[in-house]
Amino acid sequence: MPFALSELALTSSAFEDGGAIPQKYSGEGEDVSPPLSWTNTPDGTQSIVVVCHDPDAPLVSPNGTYGFVHWVLYNLPANTTSLSEGTTEGTKGKNNFGKVGYGGPMPPEGHGTHRYYFWVLALDTDLDLDDGMSLWQLLEACEPHIIGMNRLVGTYQRD
Repeated sequence: MPFALSELALTSSAFEDGGAIPQKYSGEGEDVSPPLSWTNTPDGTQSIVVVCHDPDAPLVSPNGTYGFVHWVLYNLPANTTSLSEGTTEGTKGKNNFGKVGYGGPMPPEGHGTHRYYFWVLALDTDLDLDDGMSLWQLLEACEPHIIGMNRLVGTYQRD
């Protein structure tokens, strides 16, 4: 994402930035999305996007994308400032498990600790996008409209 981080701040009551994601939010647990909240949404925001991506996954596709996409959520109203655990809000995109919605951390066995980047993006328009988009399709549609973004990084290692 070629846009600089902004004053938008993303946090979770379930884990700290750089801290371990509880098993509950993983593929080994209940596999529900963690609670997230954000502040300092830029003036002019018309919609919000949230994604989770694991850049440590050993996957590179022929089109040059990398890592593993765990969550793609978009069409969130501009006044949204939080998502509850296991949220049903927004429009769900396709993750790399081949499903729509959230799929929690599940690095390959013996692969060590992975980092999971939860991103929040503020857009200057409401794109009203269809469900089932991949992260890369979503970014192509959103990139010209990003006016703020930031991330929260959690870690996870399989038992």
